[in-house]
Amino acid sequence: MSYLEKPLRDYVGAAASGQPTPGGGSVSALAGALGVTMAEMAANFTLGKEKFRDVAPQVTELLSALTEARAKLLDLMEKDIAAYANVSSAYALPRGTDEEKAARTQAIQEALAVALAAPLEAVRVTAAALAATRRLVDVANPNLISDVGVAAELLLGALRGARLNVDVNLAYLKDEDLVGRSRREADSLEAEARRLHDETVEVVAQRLSGS
Repeated sequence: MSYLEKPLRDYVGAAASGQPTPGGGSVSALAGALGVTMAEMAANFTLGKEKFRDVAPQVTELLSALTEARAKLLDLMEKDIAAYANVSSAYALPRGTDEEKAARTQAIQEALAVALAAPLEAVRVTAAALAATRRLVDVANPNLISDVGVAAELLLGALRGARLNVDVNLAYLKDEDLVGRSRREADSLEAEARRLHDETVEVVAQRLSGS
């Protein structure tokens, strides 16, 4: 049964235990999904209010993007668990002969390439959610401004956590082209995400201070 169908305490307990999954990639995706919910809440508290009627089309668009991001991150939370299990299985393969060693090495490399995909996609999705959150902070119901700030903080933390899991897979991959492309993409997305986060929390701080 998927963790999404179990009580939250089951997931948290498993993550805290000595078992290998859920690990950092899965937890980072969940943190991102939680961050998105705060931006969604701010959007929902903006829609349907007469005083925000002029920005309703923009907020509706942003809410749709955020809801899609949340669904993707929850899916990645589960995919990361499955991918890590495949890596563990590959490392457990026999290596008593040269043939077994070669097969094991190939299986590990294939499993690592698959395991890279989930956290890298989480970096993409959280970066996109931060972009939506940055736009939202300018038009959202000011009563929810702190929640937009929470969204930005959680999303950047989630992105950085996912990035660490990208890097740990890249460290063991031998496909130099894949490593280079993935690292360049992650670098670019993280730099942009940091900018979006900083701009968002600056707006939040200004609103909270009344300036």
